[in-house]
Amino acid sequence: MLNLFQGARALFLAPHTDDVELGCGATLARCVEQADTVDVAVFSTATASLPPGSSPDRLKVEFLKAMEQYQIPPERIHVYDYQVRRLNYSRQDLLEDLVTLRNSIQPDIVFTPSGGDVHQDHQVVHNESLRAFKTVTMLGYELPWNHFHFETRVFVSVTAEQMELKLRALQAYESQFEKNRGYFDEEFIRGLARVRGIQQGVPYSEAFELITLKV
Repeated sequence: MLNLFQGARALFLAPHTDDVELGCGATLARCVEQADTVDVAVFSTATASLPPGSSPDRLKVEFLKAMEQYQIPPERIHVYDYQVRRLNYSRQDLLEDLVTLRNSIQPDIVFTPSGGDVHQDHQVVHNESLRAFKTVTMLGYELPWNHFHFETRVFVSVTAEQMELKLRALQAYESQFEKNRGYFDEEFIRGLARVRGIQQGVPYSEAFELITLKV
């Protein structure tokens, strides 16, 4: 079985806090175990999407708590402050940040939102990541509530323990539970991983769009 992660430098790109954990949080756990280095970059802390009365940095604090669950060192966490739902106004600045990450990390594999994701911020991160990382293996992660279609081309098998870590990390986002986000429901998260696992013949899996593959 091909293992893209062993000894690799992995970079996970999140338009907003929680996107990576939701889209590929168990794969992130697997990379922490197997990759040489793991970096996570989030481009908006989505202050405009918080419940009323929340402190402006609440989602950033929750994101950092989630990263603590994965034991990712602070120097491997990159948080930017672009305005939620307005990333298209800052495409060039965001691209320059991606290029800076590329030059400093020199990743072997990059995880980004899939090309079929219709959220405007996710589209920007996807498109600019293509420009920054076109010579690197890239996988697009699945957020099905944002998709009309999703081309399942890569399956990453994950263990029950890696799934549990994903679920624990998502518990850090108390603000999103307050907003009753249906996609934070444990039954939904587990069910999707079971569906992808059945497709692959394993208990749990996460699915990805294959963007580029460098071997």
